[in-house]
Amino acid sequence: MPLRDHFRPPTTKIASWEELHGGWPMVIVQQLKKQLPPGYVSAPRVHFGSQIEIDIAAYEKDNSPPSFDTPARDGGVATAVWAPPAPSVAVETELPDDDEYEVRIYDAERERTLVAAIEIVSPANKDRPEKRNAFVGKCAALLRAGVAVSIVDLVSTRHFNLYAELMAFVGQSDPTLGPEPSAVYAASCRWLRNEKRAVLQTWSHALIVGQPLPTLPLWLTDVRSVPLDLERSYEQACEDLSIP
Repeated sequence: MPLRDHFRPPTTKIASWEELHGGWPMVIVQQLKKQLPPGYVSAPRVHFGSQIEIDIAAYEKDNSPPSFDTPARDGGVATAVWAPPAPSVAVETELPDDDEYEVRIYDAERERTLVAAIEIVSPANKDRPEKRNAFVGKCAALLRAGVAVSIVDLVSTRHFNLYAELMAFVGQSDPTLGPEPSAVYAASCRWLRNEKRAVLQTWSHALIVGQPLPTLPLWLTDVRSVPLDLERSYEQACEDLSIP
């Protein structure tokens, strides 16, 4: 079955994108259970970012000057508590709390060492520069830690390619993307390191509504991988949600 557009009718009349994003990670885990070699386990991780409002009134400055000659109860002179200077910046803002739809793969024999992560992009990950930077920074940090990263982006309504931004973040580019990278795509990345050099390897695919999803390599070690069959898990998730 082909890829649907989960952000426009007619698919949005049947199920929301949140329902697919929330259910897909567990389907991936169920299918990986049959593929992962002994000693490896996978688990879904779904976290919905929240909006936090700051009550500015709670941070009003007390302009009363401190007294340095306050008598102490024992007849001595108490030392006033030191007051810091006014801040350079005081603005209303939000604490970062980003959407996470992902599957994490662990090496259980090495005390659940994280070896791979599958990141499913949400609209919130693409809506503002700071959100895109946070997602790209997270992926880059995982790669630097030796974790293989797969990115799956079905968000057709926001025309950014976070895989292309990740490549730019690490000072590289993917010539197969063309001048205008697709807004929907899938990519698998890993950073191999040895004593002499570090090599970034990626496998990227533009996704097209009406076409099947690709199979990506899911790397567990430098020399061992299993196929991440996105089409099979996607179709199962759609079937579970009665999405035709």
